[in-house]
Formats: sequence, structure tokens, C-alpha cells
Amino acid sequence: MTTIAVSSWRSLLPVFAACAAIGLQAGVAMPLVPLALERQGYDKLTIGIVAAAWAVGMLATASHIPRLAARWGAVPFIIGAVVAGSALVVAYTLTDSVVVWFILTLLHGAVGGVPWVVSEIWMNVVVEEKRRGRVMAVYAMLVALGLALGPLVLQVVGVYGPKPFLTCAALALLVALPLLPYWRTAPKIEHAEDSGYLQVVILAPLAMLAGFACGLGEQVAFSFLPVYAVGAGVPAETGALWLSTFVIGNVILQWPIGWMADHFDRRAVLAGCTLASALLVVLLSAVSAQSLMVLGVIALWGGLSFAIYPVGLALLGQRIAGGDIARANTAFSMLYILGGLIGRPLAGAAMDAVGDPGLGWTLAVFYSIAGLCALLAFHRHR
Repeated sequence: MTTIAVSSWRSLLPVFAACAAIGLQAGVAMPLVPLALERQGYDKLTIGIVAAAWAVGMLATASHIPRLAARWGAVPFIIGAVVAGSALVVAYTLTDSVVVWFILTLLHGAVGGVPWVVSEIWMNVVVEEKRRGRVMAVYAMLVALGLALGPLVLQVVGVYGPKPFLTCAALALLVALPLLPYWRTAPKIEHAEDSGYLQVVILAPLAMLAGFACGLGEQVAFSFLPVYAVGAGVPAETGALWLSTFVIGNVILQWPIGWMADHFDRRAVLAGCTLASALLVVLLSAVSAQSLMVLGVIALWGGLSFAIYPVGLALLGQRIAGGDIARANTAFSMLYILGGLIGRPLAGAAMDAVGDPGLGWTLAVFYSIAGLCALLAFHRHR
């Protein structure tokens, strides 16, 4: 490995560590509200609407992230956001009102997208093109590792009551620790005032579609996979472990898929990941929830569906550079969140209407659309 390559990887170490902490906190947080509402007897549509409030909050503020990151600096902006987010998580313990929880989730989304979006801009700014796929794969692996450990934390602190929320608030502060030494030396984020979000979406439509499809699949899985498990007769704690299995598949598969994205056409890699994910989510309802086979299906689905995101990011960085990359990364993240905003209520309504298989069929439709578009783009530009 050359000196330049080593330096490039070293410049990413603090953001990699922060991303692992983001994943850990998210892995603890994501199942808490859906499981608490399910225990209180709310229907799945209501659970989906409350969970989707995070996406509404993020979408309402995301367009300001590049400008504020350029003005305040990447590290101060991230740290301010995680402190605010931690305080909001503590507030969940003060009430059981579903209306208040909706508002808290909305506000948490407004600040929760900051460390995620700014970290991705940081990576795309410093990475070399020939390593972009593998860098994004390492990023996805570290987030997945944190996500996988999150449900294991819930095995210790439980999934109900104030303790898991307080634990989640404390874990959120871990994001700040690896970034503090880089308060003044983090890469400067440029903000292109003369470009719009529609412009960057048009420049990289397939990458943006990948972000949308991945966001829909992942956020639906994290909101409803534990609920699906409970409905299939699996204990809630075991349902949370299904999420660990989902993200362990990511940890295992991201590096080989990232390597493929650096050595083969990224559109073909994207098509393979999305179409295989569509098949696996349909298979989920055909496999017994008490069998070991269901864990294999969930692990493969997790590994392949998670890969849609870093492959999409690599496609994005391949197409867009300069000051527009901050806006493009933000648009990509907004479409990821929009996928969850649309997907959660759709999946909840489908599960209420046709039962547990509604989860898989809802996801299969969107994975298939993204896969077919990737195939068309690949064949058109061969």
C-alpha cells in the first residue's frame, strides 16, 4: 500500500469510529419505540406512522446540513447534534403518550441526520476513486457492527421501561469521542450555493434510486422485523436478536461486495444486490420463524440489502465531485429517509391487511424496481 493510500485511510479513522458508535446507538434505539407501542396495544399502522416521524424531521432539516456544516465545521456540528439527540431520547422516559412520542421522534429526526450525513460527506471528500467502493464498504461494515451489537445491549438492559432509553442516550454521546481531537483539523466541507437538489438527483438518478430503495428496506426491517417475529410466536428479545442477524450478514458481505464494486461495473453489482434482496424477502414468509433457516435468510437479506447503500454512495461519488458532493450526499440521505417515510406506513398497512407476508411483498416491489432500473442502466451503457 502506498504512502498516499495509507494517509487516505488514516484520515478516515475518526469518522469510521464515529460511524461505529452511530450504528451502536441506532441498534439500541430502533426497536424501542415500535416494541413499546406494540406492548401498549397500538396497531401496526400507528407504529409505522410514529416511526416515520423521524424521517419527517430529518427531511425538514436536511437541506440545511451542507450549509451549516460548511459554516460551523464538521466536528462542532456533529457534536452539537448528538448532545441534542441524547437529551431527546431521555425525554421518552417522561411520558407514555403516543402523541408526545410522535413529537419527540420528529425532533430527534431533525438532529439525528446530522452526524450521519456529515460523516458521509467527509468520506466522499477525502477518498480516492479507485478505493471508493471498499471505503464505503468499511463504513457500512462498521455501522452494521454497531447495529449488530445494539440488540445485544438490549439483552442486558431489557427492551421495556426507562433503562433502555437512558442507555441509548448515553451511547449517543460516544459518537463525539473519536471526533473531539479533530475539532479544528477535520476536512473542510464546501457548499456550492449555485446548485440545487434536483440538479444533483438528475446527475446521478440510479444512485439516488438505490438510496431510496435501501432506505425503504432497512428502515422497514428495523421497525417491523421484531414485530414480525413476535407475531410469528417468537419472544420479543429473540425478535431483537433477529436484527443482529440481519446486520451480521452485512458485516460478513460488505467487503467482498465493496471489492466487486471497485473491480466490476457498479450498476451490475447494484442489480444483483437488489434483485437477490427481493427474492429473499419473499422467501422470509415461507420459512418457519422457529427454524434455523430463517436466520440464514435474514442474514443474507441483511448483507445484500445493506450493500445497496455503499454501492449507491460509490456510484454517487463516481458521478459527482467538488462542492456539489455535499449537496449530492445530502440528497442521497434524504431519499434514503424518504424511503423509510413511505415504506413504514405501507408495510404496516400491508401487514394489517394480509398478515405477516405483507412485510416481504411490500419490500419485494421496491427492491425489484431498483434492480430492473440498474439492469437497464447496465445494458444501456455496456
